[in-house]
Amino acid sequence: MPSSNHLSAPVYRVRVWDLPTRWFHWLLASAVLAAWLSQGDSRYVDIHVFVGYLFFGLLVFRLVWGIVGTQHACFRNLAFGGHALWRYLITLPTKQRQHFLGHNPAGSWAIFGILGLGLVIAVSGILTLGGENQQGPVAGIFNFAQGETFHLVHKVTAWIMLALIAVHISGVIIASVLHRENLIRAMVTGVKQCPTEQISVASQAPVALVLLVVVIISAGGYFRGYLTATPDQPYLPFVGTTLPSNALWQEECDDCHLAYHPSLLPKRSWEKLLATQQEHFEENLGLAPEMIATLRTFALNQSAETAPTKTAWKIYRTTPASESPLRITETPYWQQRHQRLPEEVWKHSEVKSKANCDACHFDAPQGTFEASAMMVK
Repeated sequence: MPSSNHLSAPVYRVRVWDLPTRWFHWLLASAVLAAWLSQGDSRYVDIHVFVGYLFFGLLVFRLVWGIVGTQHACFRNLAFGGHALWRYLITLPTKQRQHFLGHNPAGSWAIFGILGLGLVIAVSGILTLGGENQQGPVAGIFNFAQGETFHLVHKVTAWIMLALIAVHISGVIIASVLHRENLIRAMVTGVKQCPTEQISVASQAPVALVLLVVVIISAGGYFRGYLTATPDQPYLPFVGTTLPSNALWQEECDDCHLAYHPSLLPKRSWEKLLATQQEHFEENLGLAPEMIATLRTFALNQSAETAPTKTAWKIYRTTPASESPLRITETPYWQQRHQRLPEEVWKHSEVKSKANCDACHFDAPQGTFEASAMMVK
């Protein structure tokens, strides 16, 4: 229906954006924000991974909806060439600026750019999870070094997409001012004002409802473990490889401290530790030669060189060959991972010492130190 007064021409309200397109837009924006807030902190990597899956699923949905969706959502109506883009941009500051009911050429290019970069980010994220963390659908296919490469691609592409999003938002604000229409509100309501009567697109509410239900069910299924977790049985979203254990190792080491798994130090460190048992951190272990031999065999066979976990691989890779650290806390990797923690953390009544790994890591006794298996303090 048009609205008008005696001083102005009629203005028609037209539904331009269907509900699935709008919900996709805001769900994707929320996913990007959540991914950014949860990145870089191992405690929240399970949230980051879920958001990544959600991000990927939304992109797949948009690709399908770009083929079968309503008029202004279809890719065939967003296909503007370079000449059309250039003409739109150079005339934008002038009175000859072009107005489009749907996406303008700049917005269309931004959509294709975000979708393309988003797919690279999503795929490289899955490959990073499989390589660096040995988790997810491609776990075991790639090694830690390859996973690190995928991680670099993931980060660089994410920064490029953030830059594109910043340009896109700036363009939306500029176009809104110059065209005197609130494009952000239009993506919320789906409605634009038009000087000529146009046919509104169908709402497609059932499709939007299915999209939302799938997102809610997926989130519930992914995080359901937290609902049944208890302090004694915390939920571990990522369970690593079961590392070999040794009864004698557990018995002798656990008497005084956590029985650190041998994969947390290189062979040369264990050789030095076991060769000087009479000066074991100001203690004399007093172990019989045959017991030392058993412990030595286990330690050397399971040392950081075997790289059974990401932590072991990182420790071995970052420890100079000329050094034989006798404490895990002396390794460069441990120091890099804990350098931002304030001294107050080590004085906490439940921590007390840098050697008390299981005060913060749920899986410290198993030696896996999986991402997200940390107490959030």
